[in-house]
Amino acid sequence: MRDRRIVLWRHGQTAWNLEGRFQGQTDIELTEAGVLQARRAARLLAALRPDAMICSDLLRTRATAAELVALTGLEVTYDSALRETYAGVWQGLTHDEIIARHGEQYAAWRRGEPVRRGGGELETEVADRAAPVVLAHADKLTDVGTLVVVSHGGTIRTTIGRLLGIEPRHWEALGGLSNCSWSVLGESVRGWRLLEHNAGSLPEPVLGDDT
Repeated sequence: MRDRRIVLWRHGQTAWNLEGRFQGQTDIELTEAGVLQARRAARLLAALRPDAMICSDLLRTRATAAELVALTGLEVTYDSALRETYAGVWQGLTHDEIIARHGEQYAAWRRGEPVRRGGGELETEVADRAAPVVLAHADKLTDVGTLVVVSHGGTIRTTIGRLLGIEPRHWEALGGLSNCSWSVLGESVRGWRLLEHNAGSLPEPVLGDDT
């Protein structure tokens, strides 16, 4: 039986995170605090002895991944398929500005309806591009290998939803990830399952009937 793991790691803090602006695929750098977040998280993730790492090609994810590279020497594969959701005219707007200018569209999205936010991508289209890349790299692991995926909150959520077989209208139930937090998927006889979500510490063994 294979026991592979996928660690999906969100990038560190940016100025637009602080301002509450929808970043999407706008290429924003990390703040100094974001670099420190990535450095701290990298020290923890290095202890998992990851075997491979893939990363969105945007600046904020590349800088986050660099902190783990410095500790592990892993080579990184950068892939634009791991970018955040493209959200068209929503990008650069604050939460309040989105509601004021695109209130009906925002409300429909919150209800779980398929919405091209700002004229951009559907969440299912994000999963269509990102999840296959993650699976392709996971398939290259040894039976007990660990893959680190450095990406973005929305892309991570949709990818987890797709890999767990959750219906798209329920993906929002997974909740968001804080800057530089991560989620861990583990392999079981029934497929992938969620072991950790929005974590900032190393996974602990789970003792119980369902282990």
